[in-house]
Amino acid sequence: MTKTVKKIINKETTAKTPGKTSIAKKTAATKKNVAKSKSAPKKNTRAIKKITSVDVIAQALLDKKAHDVVSLDLTPIDAAICDHFVIAHADSGTQVTALSDNVEKEMYERMQEKPVRIQGKENALWIIVDYGDVVVHIFQTAWRLFYRLEELWADAIQKNYNENSK
Repeated sequence: MTKTVKKIINKETTAKTPGKTSIAKKTAATKKNVAKSKSAPKKNTRAIKKITSVDVIAQALLDKKAHDVVSLDLTPIDAAICDHFVIAHADSGTQVTALSDNVEKEMYERMQEKPVRIQGKENALWIIVDYGDVVVHIFQTAWRLFYRLEELWADAIQKNYNENSK
């Protein structure tokens, strides 16, 4: 038999066999499907904003009526001990403690994070809640004015939060 006769016989047998397609046809169909899936846009995709620890902390402070909530991005500063500071103040020791407690509660519920350490709850003049990469400073008003952390870290990128940014 000649080569052309063998090719014709092979084509006829593969075409006549029910339920079976040639490997070449399967490969071509697979390539088409892959090309379509790569070029076709995905349906119902929405931009989902990733909630950060800083956002959760700021919202927790605002929920309990903290004053002048500010975050400082310390990542560009080489000597920084963490990535972010979140600073706020309140008028009384009771409110400072309530702010601290709400930050702990919200961070655990929403981010499953517990603080590494907490200092200052004994007198509630200045409570520090340390989450490793984020450190929260909650002052009584007079102490915040005295220490002025925002001015100490003036090179940091500052973001102000208020009740309208909820």
